[in-house]
Amino acid sequence: MNEPVFKSSLSLEQIDSNFENMDFFGELMDGLTEALAYSKGQAKADTFTRKRSLPSVDVAAVRSSLNMTQKAFASVLGVSPRTVEAWEAGRTEPTPTAKKLIYLIEQDNSLVQKLIEA
Repeated sequence: MNEPVFKSSLSLEQIDSNFENMDFFGELMDGLTEALAYSKGQAKADTFTRKRSLPSVDVAAVRSSLNMTQKAFASVLGVSPRTVEAWEAGRTEPTPTAKKLIYLIEQDNSLVQKLIEA
């Protein structure tokens, strides 16, 4: 059987920087604490949420780098302009899916054109 080959458009430095602010030990300890509470009957399995590492995004900076209005950026993302405004003002956070999409757009601006044409 062949070894899996993983390809990325990111350099090794970019990949490393994506993991800079991750606290692997802390996340592991949180999971173990939750598992212990469950095993002792102090928590229900349905109370746990899957914790994901999400990229950090600056919505206003990404939008500005694209020279887009909030309305145009919202249209590309499939959200309302008020949602983009709330993200930029810090009143709300983008959903995990929106964060990932904004991150991908930040890494490859050509995705905006593909989303406009979709």
